[in-house]
Amino acid sequence: MSNAEHPLVRAHLAAVERCAAPLSPERRRELLADLREHVEVALAEHDGPDQDAAVRHVLEQLGSPRQIGDAALAEDGRARPEPESGLRTAATLALLVLAAPLLLVPVLGPYLALAAAATGAVRLAKSPQWSGREKKHAAFLLLATLPLTPLAAFAVSRVGTLDQNGVLLALAVGFCPALLAVLRLARSAGRLRTAAAPA
Repeated sequence: MSNAEHPLVRAHLAAVERCAAPLSPERRRELLADLREHVEVALAEHDGPDQDAAVRHVLEQLGSPRQIGDAALAEDGRARPEPESGLRTAATLALLVLAAPLLLVPVLGPYLALAAAATGAVRLAKSPQWSGREKKHAAFLLLATLPLTPLAAFAVSRVGTLDQNGVLLALAVGFCPALLAVLRLARSAGRLRTAAAPA
């Protein structure tokens, strides 16, 4: 077993990864690789019989996972974003995900869908817990629903008749990008809440 595979090292690096969640995946991988290399080099110089004590000493010198994560964020010129409450996050995501199904409501459907989409978009734009990159990706996926739904309806009409089932199928296909956007945002918010939780 290599020194970097020691259970204490694995646990420390996993905690660092959680605390560094706001960083880009590439930057996180680079940070973890640097930490692994540092641990390997530091422990290779240790000759004593008590490996666990040596590992603890090296990890204490590195600093806590929160300190390491905050330092990496500071290097990138970013502050740690504060997560919103689970209820506020759920409300924002619910507005985004419900916009498409609301189109099915008779008479008021389009107005309700527009109101939900607009309110959800404003809440998403103002939220401090998602990065600009995450917001852009989500906006792209949400906007992809607009052309995808009529394209799906056209494809259904070419294969068969665009009856009620065909309309539902087209809406379901068009809804997929919005659902993907919401799932990605929910996952990111969850990682941020985990990183902000006290150790």
